[in-house]
Amino acid sequence: MYKFKFSIANAHKMSTRRQFIFMSKSIISLIFNDLTPSLSNQMYMDSIMNNVIDITPENFQQVILQDSQTQVVMVEFWAEGYEPSQQLSPVLANVAAKYSGNLIHARVDCQQQQEIAEQFGVQNLPTVILVKEGQPIDGFAGVQTEAEIIATFEKHLPKPEDALYEQAVELVSTGDYQQAYTVLKQAHDMNMQRADIRLLLADCQVELGQIKQAKALLDTIGLVDQDALYNSILGKIELAEQAADSPEIKALQAQLVLNPDDLEIKVKLAVQLHQANQIEEALELILSVLYKDLNFGDAKKLTLDMINALPDGDPLKSKYRRKVYGLLY
Repeated sequence: MYKFKFSIANAHKMSTRRQFIFMSKSIISLIFNDLTPSLSNQMYMDSIMNNVIDITPENFQQVILQDSQTQVVMVEFWAEGYEPSQQLSPVLANVAAKYSGNLIHARVDCQQQQEIAEQFGVQNLPTVILVKEGQPIDGFAGVQTEAEIIATFEKHLPKPEDALYEQAVELVSTGDYQQAYTVLKQAHDMNMQRADIRLLLADCQVELGQIKQAKALLDTIGLVDQDALYNSILGKIELAEQAADSPEIKALQAQLVLNPDDLEIKVKLAVQLHQANQIEEALELILSVLYKDLNFGDAKKLTLDMINALPDGDPLKSKYRRKVYGLLY
């Protein structure tokens, strides 16, 4: 077999050619067949703890074929004493640190592992290959900035909001809309452009009585994303708005028009509005009672109960907590 003869001199020559060769999954398997894995579990665990692994024939199968099934592997081909490699290495280390939960930084010393470099078809240094599920999916050759590398690789890496969204889907499937709302709010804050996150968040808002907020969020959904869930949420909103026009609410509203200073009517109406998922209207009304008489009946307890029932992350929760705190202290 022809041996890949690496030197600093030919690295410079190769780097000017700016060539990059991807391999198929079958070629990676052939590479593995040429190598003999014998790395102990302890040695491997020690190397992976810092999220940086030096690729050798002994750990090739573990990293390239097995670990890439669950994480993306960034393979860096480098050489000691070669300036472009020295420039790129710390940049790649920073990228790997930012995505430490989803990215393994694997390094191939082309002076020590010439056979691996040859089998990968590396023709210039530095070269970086991204491997997923045992197959190269992207890469580049030469020195790049951190922003350029992230722009190249970001589309292949799981995003933090992905895990939050999946968690929320599971919570919604069990009917835990309150916890799902809190998780989705975090995901939405991370990426406000994701229509799937906005739709599921709007669904939770309807279930939690945040009709106004849900309608405002639905207004941001473009035609292309108005799917079955979108139409389902619209139906829920319509039903909620119909419930808000119940005879009990209408009767209490009429009484309040005739007796605008009657605190008892206000408390009863606030309770009915809360039950009809008109949360903000209910809070505003019962808070007006506390402004008149802080110790009127059960108004204080009902106000706190309404606030505590709101999910964590709901802006209304912090807003009305501050208002009550201002009244109490």
